Amino acid sequence: MSASFTAITRNARISPTKVRLSAGLIRGKRVEDAINILHFELRRGSLMLKKTLESAIANAMNQGGIDPMDLVVSEVRIDKGLVIKRFRPAPKGRAASRQKKCSHITVSVAKAAAKSA
Repeated sequence: MSASFTAITRNARISPTKVRLSAGLIRGKRVEDAINILHFELRRGSLMLKKTLESAIANAMNQGGIDPMDLVVSEVRIDKGLVIKRFRPAPKGRAASRQKKCSHITVSVAKAAAKSA
């Protein structure tokens, strides 16, 4: 039974829909592959996801003493965070509401299962 190490970024100022596009690319991948994918991905959500992944790797190294090359991205979850409500001027003296969405980014890494010959 392998331990799982998690890192969470709360209320990241980006819409969950935008981050989920990058999260789908790294699910189930080896950690070094996932970091390379996120490094060359040109979306802003990839940068936030990469920072959270690096934090989960650091947790595994410090708390579990596990070599980063043995880790696999076991879970990536992007949840809806708080919604900041703002108003902008609209025609005829009215106000139009704007919703600025935030995300909770959760990344878990676990030791890869040993390959049987």
